[in-house]
Amino acid sequence: LSPAARKIADGWDPARDEAAGEQCKAYGAAGLMRLPTRIRIAWQDDTTLKLETDAGTQTRVFYFGPPQGTGGDWQGLSSATWDAPRAPFAGRGGGPALGGSLKVVTTRMKPGYLRKNGAPYGANAVLTEYFDRFEIPGGDSLLVVTSELVDPENLISPYWTSQQFKPENGTTGWNPTPCTAR
Repeated sequence: LSPAARKIADGWDPARDEAAGEQCKAYGAAGLMRLPTRIRIAWQDDTTLKLETDAGTQTRVFYFGPPQGTGGDWQGLSSATWDAPRAPFAGRGGGPALGGSLKVVTTRMKPGYLRKNGAPYGANAVLTEYFDRFEIPGGDSLLVVTSELVDPENLISPYWTSQQFKPENGTTGWNPTPCTAR
């Protein structure tokens, strides 16, 4: 963290955020995927993916092609591309024929927290994520989300993290809980 961001984090008061109606600051795009959560990913249409989380009942929208909207909310504005060799129009969004990463770049986020500890990120931060599926022994698979957050205002270097998700059958364990709930 930069010295200014460290000062913000050291003065963090969750009760003050709640009183100001900003209790969802840790549920923005730059912090959301690191919270204990389950995710659901589905095509909204032929050029738009929707990612839902049960933590904070948040929905992220990934646009292939020109993004729609202006951002400015917790989830910002996300542009998606397939970062891999691909056959033209092999899948929705011009997806890869085999393998590769889904690359998502998110900008125009409402300022929030990297974690539920007051460590801030700002409105000019840029979040780049790579979504990769890996087959593991036993016939299962993992979705690994690798993230880089660049925010010169609050970070002295890029912030890298990765999270892993394992598929579950049906809706077992899916329990959407608003970020306003304690």
